[in-house]
Amino acid sequence: MINPIKVIIAEDIAPIRKRYVKILGSHPEIQVLADVDNGIDACKKASELKPDVILMDIEMECKDAGIRATGEILSENPQIKIIILTVYEEDELIFSAFRLGACDYILKNASEEEILQGIIGAYHNSSPIRPEIADKIRNEFQRVKTYESSFLFMLNLLSTLTPRELDTLYLLSNGYSKKDVCELRCVEMSTVKSQVHNILKKFNKKKIADVITTEAERHLLGTILQNHPKN
Repeated sequence: MINPIKVIIAEDIAPIRKRYVKILGSHPEIQVLADVDNGIDACKKASELKPDVILMDIEMECKDAGIRATGEILSENPQIKIIILTVYEEDELIFSAFRLGACDYILKNASEEEILQGIIGAYHNSSPIRPEIADKIRNEFQRVKTYESSFLFMLNLLSTLTPRELDTLYLLSNGYSKKDVCELRCVEMSTVKSQVHNILKKFNKKKIADVITTEAERHLLGTILQNHPKN
């Protein structure tokens, strides 16, 4: 007798979880070892039962519970194949799962045939690069390329600022007013206005609020400031 493909199902919505149990339980080559409704139990059962494949919902007790569980399980048992279950094709979450080692993803409303083929394919290391996944990979490469380009551009612009200009920009981008900067730095308003003028000119912006617009840029500015010698 052929050894069955041992599967754990992690899904917090009971009707969906029961549907998967029924579908997999009817297939002669698949054995459902356990079904759980949260990432913590998924990790425990994976450690205890050593399944071949896990169907892992992304969002259970918290939005990224399945992602966290995937990382923990594969760090201890890299041979386990994890297929992500999701309602929406959220690129960022899906790629987080792929980066941690998930081998495929299935939409929760997938047909019985798709679910079974996904499990069998994962078990035999033949999960397909479906057209929609290929598109996501291309989109992710483009996103990373764009991010790196913008990051380097911002880094280059920040490097043109003097230490005092960096300090002024950091304070203003964190909600301080020009008056606050004057008091904190013990300088005249004319000095702060001059620094702001220089910053806007170097960044080719009309308002200081348009210079630092994301938390990542604010963090980069803070890091540069911490490592920059004061004048």
